[in-house]
Amino acid sequence: MAAWQRSLALLDRTSGPVHDQAMTSETTEPVGDPVHPEDIGPHADEPHHEGVASRLNWLRAGVLGANDGIVSTAGIVVGVAGATTDRSAIVVAGVAGLVAGAMSMAAGEYVSVSTQRDSERALLAKERRELRDDPDDELAELADIYTGKGLDADLALEVAQQLTAHDALRAHAEAELGLDPDELTSPWAAAWASMISFTLGALLPLLIISLIAASARVWVTIVAVTAALALTGFVSARLGEAPPGRAVVRNMAGGLFAMLVTFLVGSILGTRIG
Repeated sequence: MAAWQRSLALLDRTSGPVHDQAMTSETTEPVGDPVHPEDIGPHADEPHHEGVASRLNWLRAGVLGANDGIVSTAGIVVGVAGATTDRSAIVVAGVAGLVAGAMSMAAGEYVSVSTQRDSERALLAKERRELRDDPDDELAELADIYTGKGLDADLALEVAQQLTAHDALRAHAEAELGLDPDELTSPWAAAWASMISFTLGALLPLLIISLIAASARVWVTIVAVTAALALTGFVSARLGEAPPGRAVVRNMAGGLFAMLVTFLVGSILGTRIG
């Protein structure tokens, strides 16, 4: 994060309720060591560096793709295995599901993220026009945003003026729109991440069910898929700095439910059609 962003974060922290709570009821002196200019900066364990938005975009697409690959392909092969013990039929269905799913994920991510990127560019273009045609009102608007965050009017105006002088578009884009002009979402990155992760995820149930003997293939596949979903849930939660327990349970429960339903459907159809 740039130095001026860190300064604003510090101002928000020191002017908000947390700072107020640090005062005792008998004195106006703050509790703890005072903050000096040389102390300004992010915490070492917080991801304030540039590129966080891009990393989260890749993470979202990659985890979504891997989970879809595991669950959808496992559902297909387990469902077909419920209808027949023919290894060729199971493998053909699994490969077809893998290819179709990977292409669908890539196309869907590209279209979705392209639409998002178009919207972001349109908002930035509008902000550029407003800064060019009505800079005074834009400055007042930016100062009002920081007043709403807890700064007094004079300090808010001073902050707005300094940020505008440094990089007007970035200041307004981040404060008003929550956008970083240099970190717009990438549709190609999301598409490739989704396609590759889907393929890798889909290979697990496909390989297992095609290599294990017919008597054990369904149960071995279910166990392996459940373990894989627990792993992807744990990894995604840790990378996103969220508690892993809930993510793991969600992934496992969703995958088990999908495989149960498709196996029952395959068994019923296999019995009646066969």
